Amino acid sequence: MTDQSFKFPRFFVTAPAPCPYVPGRTERKVFAELKGHGAPEMNEALGRIGFRRSQNVVYRPSCDFCQACVSVRVVAPRFRPSPSQKKLLRRHDDLEVHACEPWSTEEQWQLLRRYLRLRHPQGGMATMDGHDYADMVEQSPVDTVVVEYREPSVGGRPGRLVGCCLTDKQSDGLSMIYSFYDPEAPGRPGLGNYIILDHIVRAGRAGLPYVYLGYWIEGCDRMAYKQQYRPAEALLAGVWRDLV
Repeated sequence: MTDQSFKFPRFFVTAPAPCPYVPGRTERKVFAELKGHGAPEMNEALGRIGFRRSQNVVYRPSCDFCQACVSVRVVAPRFRPSPSQKKLLRRHDDLEVHACEPWSTEEQWQLLRRYLRLRHPQGGMATMDGHDYADMVEQSPVDTVVVEYREPSVGGRPGRLVGCCLTDKQSDGLSMIYSFYDPEAPGRPGLGNYIILDHIVRAGRAGLPYVYLGYWIEGCDRMAYKQQYRPAEALLAGVWRDLV
């Protein structure tokens, strides 16, 4: 990295808190602030060793006696959809997809509220308000877009917004920071899986090697869907290895 403004960040560790994924365990995170002209390079470098971005901070688990959280990424150029995934891609191929500048909108916020109410009513994001959502989208020191998925436009008017994904564009691929959608959109089953598939297909077409999906925990039902996208790699003992 040649940018003279690049500085290795200071890292901090959070206090232990109840783990939201493994009952009876506690979690701790190590984090650092992203800032300055070197923020994109730092974000990518830390992403390759298991960090995730949230606003202007990167973090990763740093738990005592537990290494259950594993970073996973799909190898986009080698991805071949299964028959059921092909069917899902065809089902939703009428959706209009737009990569928008990272500015929050009321329409996006209302979609997120609906998603959280239906899918994660007790989750940590359930208490978010519109200002929190704006911060999540707009406080990014890296190349970020909001990918919108809309039903077909009618008479020149944009169709209904049914899905969104906050996505970081990196030199080695796409990092899916957070996606949300309408779980009860009529005739639109599997929207969450479709959004992932769409990112993988688009990365492959662009010649980008990876789509980063965040953390996976073996045996955790909430994260089991991440095993559906192969070939994939998992970061184990500091080395990216084939996920089997």
